[in-house]
Amino acid sequence: MGYHKSLRMILVPIVVLLVSVNYMPCKAQLCPKFYDDTCPSALATIRDSVSSAVSSNRRMAAFLIRLHFHDCFVQGCDASILLEGTGSEKESPMNDGVLGYEAIDDIKAAVESVCPGVVSCADILAVAARDASVEVGGPSWEVRLGRRDSIGTNASQAITDIPRGHNNLSELIASFDRKGLSVRDMVALSGSHTIGMARCVRFRDRIYDNTSNIDASFAANLRSNCPQTAPNGDGNLEPLDLQTPNTFDNNYFRNLVTRRGLLTSDQVLFNGDSTDSIVTEYVDNPSLFDSDFATAMVKMGDIEPLTGTSGTIRTRCNTAN
Repeated sequence: MGYHKSLRMILVPIVVLLVSVNYMPCKAQLCPKFYDDTCPSALATIRDSVSSAVSSNRRMAAFLIRLHFHDCFVQGCDASILLEGTGSEKESPMNDGVLGYEAIDDIKAAVESVCPGVVSCADILAVAARDASVEVGGPSWEVRLGRRDSIGTNASQAITDIPRGHNNLSELIASFDRKGLSVRDMVALSGSHTIGMARCVRFRDRIYDNTSNIDASFAANLRSNCPQTAPNGDGNLEPLDLQTPNTFDNNYFRNLVTRRGLLTSDQVLFNGDSTDSIVTEYVDNPSLFDSDFATAMVKMGDIEPLTGTSGTIRTRCNTAN
């Protein structure tokens, strides 16, 4: 009896410790159940708003995923990209062409109507990106919550930290590595270009450069909508995935294999280098792409979040309280 009693005395504190550890993330870190008590209708409200926005404009899915990406790469996932004003990230050339802000404003207003001052804009960006993926046939994932909003913005960091459409492979790998994301994460996240469009100004150099690894007929077709002399046609749009531009699938990677990546930063993923094998995996196994994309989005959402008493909960996403 004495032995068993002693054993219980040892085990009980361990069990209590394990239970405490299980609950700690909701108090000190990000966790999926963060709003279960404070705003139980938050996720449903965001989902309904995203569904409405994508139904009205199918391109909105790409906008929302891109917003989350551009936010997380500058100062971490803190909704700093949403702040307006001279010298803001939003006004940075690196965010020229980023869209969807009005949808986030609408989602925030809907959430504020049911739970005032509770749900951060940073969390809304993270959940909206997941829900946008689902709306166009992409994967879902469990979003960890509890981010708080920044009170400031950093335009200079946007210049240095956001990957560019003309980056080569080593530059892309280094850019993602600085954010704690692996090469596989980088390739999977690049697969978000299975939806959305790009402006002529972003791919002009690629389609007129005779040394580019590009399918000749693909380039010729693009030239008809993207004149060689700037700024003619700068804003003309082409789909990042010609076959299914509004459906989340693996056609983006199929295009790379046939040298039909729209941006330089797309095609370098399949260019006789180290990432070719990952692209091939995603061509052969679309469910693997979905799984890796979901995993990478969770990792990206964990980049330097403000939690606890850091930052704030903005009442409106485009302005500091």
